[in-house]
Amino acid sequence: MTTESSIVAHEKEQLLQTCDREHATTMRVLRAYPKDKLDLKPHEMCKSARDLGWLFVGERHLGTFAFKGGFSSGSMPGKMPPAPESWDELLKAFEESQANWMKMIRETSDAELNETVKFFSGPKTMGDVRRLDFLWFMLMDEIHHRGQFSIYLRMAGGKVPSI
Repeated sequence: MTTESSIVAHEKEQLLQTCDREHATTMRVLRAYPKDKLDLKPHEMCKSARDLGWLFVGERHLGTFAFKGGFSSGSMPGKMPPAPESWDELLKAFEESQANWMKMIRETSDAELNETVKFFSGPKTMGDVRRLDFLWFMLMDEIHHRGQFSIYLRMAGGKVPSI
């Protein structure tokens, strides 16, 4: 007989493995970006390449805040500092935020992963989301933004690695 806890433990392990694999792919895309094209904006309504790259770090910041129940108190996370000038510094910050993110997941009990947190469920609407489902959402969002960034990479004359 399978228990709820063993199901959550299995899902947690799947998530951790998938996060590791997808993060490595994201880093290949980011590392392939030409450092002299950080101000590229494909359109006036788009973020610059630097700002889109910094979004990966910002999402870890926002995600950690939500994961730890920050929105439940009605508060908002602190404002992110501006993106660093150096692409290498940005990549280092993303690697550090990813390491902290993975540590947070590993150290969270199965019971806590099955609890809910408040997160955006619609425009100006907060809803209850199971922590594990939230983590999968954040991973899918990273993949989405990686796809966006691959367009920037192509426009900057870089070669998009296999993703």
